[in-house]
Amino acid sequence: MMLSAVVIENTVRAALAEDAPWGDLTSEALIPASATATAELVARESGVLSGGEVFAAAFTLTDPRVEALVHASDGTRFAPGDVLATVSGPARAVLTGERIGLNFAQRMSGVATLTAQYVDAVAGTGVRITDTRKTTPGLRAFERHAVRSGGGANHRYSLSDAVMAKDNHLAVLLRSGLSVTEALREAKARLPHTTHIEVEVDRLDQIEAVLAAGIGTIMLDNFSLEDLRTGVGQVAGRATVEASGAVSLETVRAIAETGVDVISVGALTHSARALDLGLDVRIDEA
Repeated sequence: MMLSAVVIENTVRAALAEDAPWGDLTSEALIPASATATAELVARESGVLSGGEVFAAAFTLTDPRVEALVHASDGTRFAPGDVLATVSGPARAVLTGERIGLNFAQRMSGVATLTAQYVDAVAGTGVRITDTRKTTPGLRAFERHAVRSGGGANHRYSLSDAVMAKDNHLAVLLRSGLSVTEALREAKARLPHTTHIEVEVDRLDQIEAVLAAGIGTIMLDNFSLEDLRTGVGQVAGRATVEASGAVSLETVRAIAETGVDVISVGALTHSARALDLGLDVRIDEA
């Protein structure tokens, strides 16, 4: 799912309303209405940019008279001291939008930077690094966009997009008395032919029954490296193989080298730290 202008506006407006529900009392009390300001978004550390349009929207939605210019596209790698965007216009609006603009840019660039580290770690293996649904409620579109900015890919966007049967789902199915294969085949028969189905397994002896149902993707969850290699050999190209669980920057290369097709990493969104970006503001005379 692409990051649309509608999603940006709705999310940023909600953030601005949360931060200044009845206006910015400090700016209105201390800053003359006629004052103007120029501000630069400056990198304090190296990273990968994401959220340039979101950053700009924090200011233009505060006051349409503000001009926000983003100097680098999302996915651009930057170094400390690089100027990533410039904002100019009424000083009150620049100061009001500052925190929201920075919060989004720092969060999204942090996700993009961490994603790029994972992507770099598996370079040359052909493995795809994807995110998960472990996102901040209300910010999934932004965080998923940030993963793409870092060179990663997105898993299913929501529960409505694909079937992903986990251990709890299978446990309920098996209570009907059907085998795993029969239960999955019946589920497939009830779904549109365009719907992708993925099934999670946590043991090697579960793989064959799942594959016999003609499943598109099989997730090997929390497998050892040895079992991942065995599982990939057992699948033998009959389905896409995804590895998940206990993935870190220290382990991801070894996991990729087992021959899996996809590695899903919840840490991309649930553990990324905000990147250190600053907004250097200069207030012009009224």
